[in-house]
Amino acid sequence: MNKALVLMNMGGARNKAELELFLRNMFNDENILTINNKFMRNMIASFITLSRINSAWENYEAIGGKSPINDISDQLQKKLQDKLPETFVTQAMRYTPPLTQKAIRQIQEQKIKEIVLLPLYPQYSTTTTKSSLDEFLNNCPEKFNCTIVDPFYKNQTFNQCIINEIKSKHKKDTHLIFSAHGLPQKIVDNGDPYAQQVQEHVRILSSMLEQQSIDFDSVHLAYQSKVGPMKWLDPSLDSKLENFKDKNVLIYPISFIIDNSETDFELDIEYREIAQELGIKEYNVCKCVNDSDAFVDTIMELIS
Repeated sequence: MNKALVLMNMGGARNKAELELFLRNMFNDENILTINNKFMRNMIASFITLSRINSAWENYEAIGGKSPINDISDQLQKKLQDKLPETFVTQAMRYTPPLTQKAIRQIQEQKIKEIVLLPLYPQYSTTTTKSSLDEFLNNCPEKFNCTIVDPFYKNQTFNQCIINEIKSKHKKDTHLIFSAHGLPQKIVDNGDPYAQQVQEHVRILSSMLEQQSIDFDSVHLAYQSKVGPMKWLDPSLDSKLENFKDKNVLIYPISFIIDNSETDFELDIEYREIAQELGIKEYNVCKCVNDSDAFVDTIMELIS
């Protein structure tokens, strides 16, 4: 093998110990907790982790005690390896195993110099794409020749994967909400392009739905996962849902490629309970593109 393909994502916990590792690593990430002082950041990360671990683990228990992201990522890796026999396909998760350092060691053992880095985030953010790329590039040997796949939210093949999933869940008299992971407003104000790219992505998908005569009563964008007192991107998903009493709502997780705790628990359980309390008639959540054959074809196109 003379080339490596590295699938990059945040990772997810398989047990409570890995959940603690995930939280500790995430809040120690300078792209997440933007505090320059490492000692202070580590102190705050430890405090947040210890204060959240038990309640966060209860959420994981509600979805079977582990994040689905690991099994699905393994399946995606296997499908790509079968399609690319001359390429070494591996994963570099940001916060839980298999971590970036392991991927680098594997590539070194294979004596591979040419590497394609594929961040599995459709839109660019300093908190996701930059964080994953920095972790790899800051730790890889200089002899590596790395090619980075750009954000792919404009890719037609990828977007058709999304449209197909939405179409499979489409019902008459339904309102569609694209739910994106939220960000603190100050990160966007500091130049992060994520919000602008998410908005553009919604416009692209809305146009495709119209062209393919997949009609919804309305189409919206909202943001999930707000924590803490600071201002986050809005509208929040819970406030958006308040508009749809006695209506049908379909959610598509637009900022996620692979299902994880934020789709399987947060969207499908937590927000479903909110929807029921608000009197929403029918609330459904789409699956991510995951390891679908259509998304495998998308990756083949992106790296060609």
